[in-house]
Amino acid sequence: MLILASASQTRKDSLSQAFVPFKSVPAHVDERSLEADALATGADARDVALVLARAKAEAVSAAHAGALVIGCDQTLSLGTALLHKPSDRAAAAAQLTLLRGKTHRLHAAVTLVRDGRLMWSDVQTAELTMRSFSDAERDAVLDMEGDAVLASAGAYRFEGPSIRLFETVHGDYFTILGLPLLPLLGALRELAPDLLEQQARP
Repeated sequence: MLILASASQTRKDSLSQAFVPFKSVPAHVDERSLEADALATGADARDVALVLARAKAEAVSAAHAGALVIGCDQTLSLGTALLHKPSDRAAAAAQLTLLRGKTHRLHAAVTLVRDGRLMWSDVQTAELTMRSFSDAERDAVLDMEGDAVLASAGAYRFEGPSIRLFETVHGDYFTILGLPLLPLLGALRELAPDLLEQQARP
């Protein structure tokens, strides 16, 4: 059995569209506490993403013996600062204003854990530059997006109307969505080929 330790619809859609059979079981971990502990030891944004992805996979693995569990997480860094999901519309507007005209990085980590043991992990980074958009453009995008942006670090959805706010992007599309799908598929071919073969059979 393959379990995705996430309730993210975007991540579920990415796996489903690749015809990967899985079950979704959200993980419950204290993300801010884990992040603070990691940063206290000198971790950077990439490290934090990996710590969180692994913790989520391990939490779900503890309750599902024998299952291969996918843990994933994403962090956003602007220079040395880490940004988190906005709490409300005003916070989302402030966050977009902070990112306006600047380049930030998205770090997406993915791990595979079975019976509490880390089997594989990977971290991918994408670099995104936002346009110097006006406040009116920002507010129009927030109107179109609605509460969906509150579930995203950076206060935008790359796969939605927020794409209007970007100037350039360097990196893998799935990394930006929060699940490095190609490295994950490669790992599954090595660690659990039967799972992918199930969908390949007529």
